[in-house]
Amino acid sequence: MNADMTGASMAATAIERELWILGLGDRPERGEIVGRYLAVAGYGTRVAELNELANGRPLGVVLDLSPHSTDGWGILLAMKHDPATRDIPVLPVFLSEKGRVGGVFPVSGFFTLPVEGDYLAERLAVLGLTEDVEDYDLQALLISRKGEEKVSKAMEALGFEVVNAYTGKEGMALATTGRQYLIFCTLMLPDMSAFELIDRYRLYPQTRNIPFFVLVKDGMKQGERGAMSRQIEHLVRKKELSQEEFLSYLRRRA
Repeated sequence: MNADMTGASMAATAIERELWILGLGDRPERGEIVGRYLAVAGYGTRVAELNELANGRPLGVVLDLSPHSTDGWGILLAMKHDPATRDIPVLPVFLSEKGRVGGVFPVSGFFTLPVEGDYLAERLAVLGLTEDVEDYDLQALLISRKGEEKVSKAMEALGFEVVNAYTGKEGMALATTGRQYLIFCTLMLPDMSAFELIDRYRLYPQTRNIPFFVLVKDGMKQGERGAMSRQIEHLVRKKELSQEEFLSYLRRRA
């Protein structure tokens, strides 16, 4: 193999393992720490803007959803609304004003409401989460104040038994004592956010590896976005994750 071919192969591999960091706006230096952490895991990174996704496709997106981000929630909603980008995995993080990693929220994926049943089925199949549904009695836990009937019907059509919870506390009790195969949770619950709930699930061995999907409204108001960012800020409580702590979350997600 000649040098040119080797170089091309290495470049292609680097691109295939490239993660884009979004939500930093005109302060790309805030992505330096998380970029270094990801480099240790073998990922290439670069700070990018939402419009760049039209001409390139990263392995995934690391998205800052802190109050210091530049419309992180707007970026998330735009990505998940657009059929061209909605399949790109998103890893939500909290970056401090100086770019320190305060929190990581390794959700399995996001779906916008109202959910498209065919798309939901397609994504779960791609993730290998429907392979055993004909051979086993599998449960899906749906945590939502309103019940989200379309999600429930779509999962039942796939062969899942759907168990409903209407608060985070109830969802916590059912997941830690039941036999849930996967979980869907709306972004905001009456008593906590989906991110706080997944943070609690990580404390228990029986729940920390259950696939957890977040359901977001297609049209979050600006005030709701700000409130969610502040809730995440309260959740991380000025923590700073070490490189090893960050990578442990990444490995569990992978």
